[in-house]
Amino acid sequence: MHVLGICGSLRRASYNRALLRAAIELAPEGMSIEIAEIRDVPLYDGDLEAEIGFPEPVLRLREQIRSADALLFATPEYNCGLPGVLKNAIDWVSRGADQPFHDKPAAMMGASLATLGTVRAQVALRQTAVYLNLHFLQRPEVFIGRAQEKVDADGRLYEERSRQQIERLLVALQGWTRRLQRDE
Repeated sequence: MHVLGICGSLRRASYNRALLRAAIELAPEGMSIEIAEIRDVPLYDGDLEAEIGFPEPVLRLREQIRSADALLFATPEYNCGLPGVLKNAIDWVSRGADQPFHDKPAAMMGASLATLGTVRAQVALRQTAVYLNLHFLQRPEVFIGRAQEKVDADGRLYEERSRQQIERLLVALQGWTRRLQRDE
């Protein structure tokens, strides 16, 4: 099972990128995780789309999403919502009748400096997913609060409870993906 991880932060030392790296380490047998890059996706512009279609970074991301069995989002929370770069990437990829989010199984997690983690950002991501017909796993939920106390200077998530939460999420995502694939 091939899972595509999508990080909602561009920061090199991103706590959410640390969660995705931990997910790669913790993936259950039979699951591989690749991290997509959204850094080069331009701001959505309908004029640009009409002029050239999809820019190369958007085409690449669309193909990565299309070829993945499932998606794993790791998102920070900015001002009680989704980061603009993540929403922008979703908006570009969702254009057209052949948008690759349709019927795709997915899970989400998030890390933040705040105590509550990324509760509100994840609610916003779920709301966006409804329109895309993206099927998010409902539980377990992974909200890593006070991430600065759980990720070391090398960007490794070392806190065991958080690692266990991610491991449980991945096992559940594997089962959810298999269930949705059977129903096709």
